[in-house]
Amino acid sequence: MFVKPWELLAGVALDLVIGDPQWLPHPVRAIGWLATTAERFWRGTGLPLRLAGVLFWLTVTGVSAAAVWLTLPWANVYWIYALLACRDLDVEATRVIRALERDDMPDARLKLSRIVGRDTEALAEPEILRATIETVAENLGDGVIAPLFYLAVAGPVGMAAYKAINTLDSMVGYRNDRYRDFGWASARIDDVANFLPARLTALLIWLAALIPGFNAARAFEITLRDGGSQPSPNSGYPEAAAAGALGVQLGGLNYYRGVPSRKPTLGDAIVPLTRAAFQRTRILLYASEGLCVLGCLAWR
Repeated sequence: MFVKPWELLAGVALDLVIGDPQWLPHPVRAIGWLATTAERFWRGTGLPLRLAGVLFWLTVTGVSAAAVWLTLPWANVYWIYALLACRDLDVEATRVIRALERDDMPDARLKLSRIVGRDTEALAEPEILRATIETVAENLGDGVIAPLFYLAVAGPVGMAAYKAINTLDSMVGYRNDRYRDFGWASARIDDVANFLPARLTALLIWLAALIPGFNAARAFEITLRDGGSQPSPNSGYPEAAAAGALGVQLGGLNYYRGVPSRKPTLGDAIVPLTRAAFQRTRILLYASEGLCVLGCLAWR
């Protein structure tokens, strides 16, 4: 491992205690600003859009990694803290559930819209719960396990490069007229970068599901059965593992800007989607991160 054990533990602890307060400048927001500026520049060159998109990706990822490299090793703890998102993921998802507990459906839909891409204006409580559990399971991979994986194999520079890759996919990795060509490289590279971490996340959920109250065998079975069924080559694996561990069914029909999108379901509806199922998802979130941190410490 490229950092000292105490640096890893300190960075993880800071994320769990502080999270991502809005008043504190955050590197992902800086990456977003850089991406917006770089997109404008490379589109303005008149190059073929796929080539411009590749150069755009190289610019943003290279600058992000270089900025972190220039601060090493004295900023190791800060980068580990800043590039993890476990606490913030939990906080944002929990805000949705708190609104449901107040019977404030408009507020629950509004808060959900901040963490998912689907339309939320007409969702009933079961669909709000499904969306919340799905985003926690998927972002457990993107926001927690994958950064730790790349920290273990390439240090804070690898962690920063991964966050740039993931951010670019969320900004330009769409199959619409604007980004089909320009965002092609960003989307494909993100698929490659998440291939191993997504499956590692599923493995960690299997292990976390050994905690009483979950079902590790079913998590394993559902992952093998349903993990590869989604349009994304990666997101289905952590979601399927969580669905199996919880005994719920995820996936199905969503709307994006009014356009229906039906994805294959994940898992079996052994128990209904309830607020208690979300609380159990939180246990999987923190247990999986803890297992991954232990793995990083053992890696050295």
